[in-house]
Amino acid sequence: MGWSGARRRAAGRAVTSPVTSAVTSAGSGAATGQRVLVTGASGMLGRAVAVRLQRDGHAVRTFQRRPAGVDGADEVRGSVTDANAVARAVHGCDAVVHLAAKVSFTGREEEFRAVNVTGTRTMLAAARAAGARRFVMVSSPSVAHVGTSIVGAGAGPADPVRARGHYARTKAMAELAALAADSPELRVLAVRPHIVWGPGDTQLVERIVNRARSGRLPILGSGAALIDSTYVDNAADAIAAALVADNAAYGASYVVTNGEPRPVRDLLAGICAAAGVPAPGWSVPSPLARAVGGVIEAMWIRPGWGEPPMTRFLAEQLSTAHWFDQRRTRTSLGWAPAVTLDAGLALLAASYPRR
Repeated sequence: MGWSGARRRAAGRAVTSPVTSAVTSAGSGAATGQRVLVTGASGMLGRAVAVRLQRDGHAVRTFQRRPAGVDGADEVRGSVTDANAVARAVHGCDAVVHLAAKVSFTGREEEFRAVNVTGTRTMLAAARAAGARRFVMVSSPSVAHVGTSIVGAGAGPADPVRARGHYARTKAMAELAALAADSPELRVLAVRPHIVWGPGDTQLVERIVNRARSGRLPILGSGAALIDSTYVDNAADAIAAALVADNAAYGASYVVTNGEPRPVRDLLAGICAAAGVPAPGWSVPSPLARAVGGVIEAMWIRPGWGEPPMTRFLAEQLSTAHWFDQRRTRTSLGWAPAVTLDAGLALLAASYPRR
């Protein structure tokens, strides 16, 4: 389907959000009705972003290796490692929301670099060549995480030297490359959603539920560390708001969360309750989990093994506090979460069939 058909379908369903209305009427942000390329739309967050942008009146094209299944969107299949496919995808677009990435706890560093670093640079170059005006880089708070607790921090600078693991280091490199490309011709900003979850989530929720069901989900340490998370619709809304934010917001990074930090044991228990599986009832000392995770990660190299049951990075994430000050994010993007943590858990519960 071409752009005209996609725009007519999107216009028929358009709902003007308070954020979009306020920004557009002020004349300070990008207008609605843009032609937007969303990469990585086969994932939970990418699909939610594409749907939200359509609802805001944008014509959406998706770009990913697998079918995205976004009704009314123009779809291009391909990889960000293929410069020709990237050029085809971004042709005719006014803006890019770049979510495509290699996300894993294990793997060879060169594979992460090819997708996360080189792929981002390829996308930036193609966006400039196509005359796109805005580029929203979807990054991760892990780019600035060095293994210690984060308590009420903002979006610190991406640190590819000290970030933990191939994913975080290469995403840090990609974010720095993206922000360095910010210019009056192509405005670039980075959004870092933290621990995104919701119905259909295979990255976090499915793993928690499967391990809890089989009795393999422990609490690391006391489980009292406060952590932030983000319901998927809130993350999608924040990214949509970033696309139409004031130009003064660009050239910077913003962490996005629900702003409701809770003890990790409570968050795990809430997800387990929503799925109808037992909450974790046993614990492992966090230093032991980190040590064991490091050993497993080093040995977990055989193709086809899937994700390891524990890594050092995962042990750190489950045993140290990481919650963020959201005031700058909400002010700069003109956004606030619409779905509370408890409401999100209720929606998650409703997504599971009950006997």
